[in-house]
Amino acid sequence: MSWLTRDAADFLAELELNNNRKWFTANKHRYESSVKRPMETLAAELLARLRVLDPAIDMEPKQAVFRIYRDTRFSRDKRPYKSNAGLSISSGGKTGHGKTGVYLHVDPRVFGIASGHYFLEPAQILQIRRHIASHLEEFEGLLGDAEFQSVFGTIVGEANKVLPSEFRDMAVRQPLIANKQFYYWVEYEPDVALRDDLPDFVMRHVTVSQGLNTFFAQALGI
Repeated sequence: MSWLTRDAADFLAELELNNNRKWFTANKHRYESSVKRPMETLAAELLARLRVLDPAIDMEPKQAVFRIYRDTRFSRDKRPYKSNAGLSISSGGKTGHGKTGVYLHVDPRVFGIASGHYFLEPAQILQIRRHIASHLEEFEGLLGDAEFQSVFGTIVGEANKVLPSEFRDMAVRQPLIANKQFYYWVEYEPDVALRDDLPDFVMRHVTVSQGLNTFFAQALGI
């Protein structure tokens, strides 16, 4: 079974070049049949598998898939549509802070998979930093796991240039303690999104991310 088809990739590439309401309206049937419905079907399959790992996940497939319509109210970029498709699943919902899950991104150039923490409140960042400081060997062991490194490489995200004094010495040994985002992201060629075994492929990434996800959950007390 092909979860996403070649027309999904073609549609997104063409939308990027024709990002206007006239073109989209004429091609909306392609969006519905080649992008929206397949993404919801993929989300349903992943939800079933992820609930085995986290029974607290309470989402419907439609809730997991991001809308293609851009919010242009406060943006200088007035293009009405996103030229990518994506979904996000976690027990915190699509935008839940503090809950890890899985995020998928498809555009004309990249198929990406991510997990970890992209959005964190200041108090949560402090909790994670203190947990890293007091469990440094465990943290570095998870970072150095051969499978994690082969799939994701390392933790990425924005970092603070200035740290509270309690973390400055620790940052010399482990610079990641300065991060205010702690997520793992890997990019593939866009054709990877067309794999017949896409749910299996995604779940391998979920499995690899579980060690650090559990570490961060312990840091946040969730």
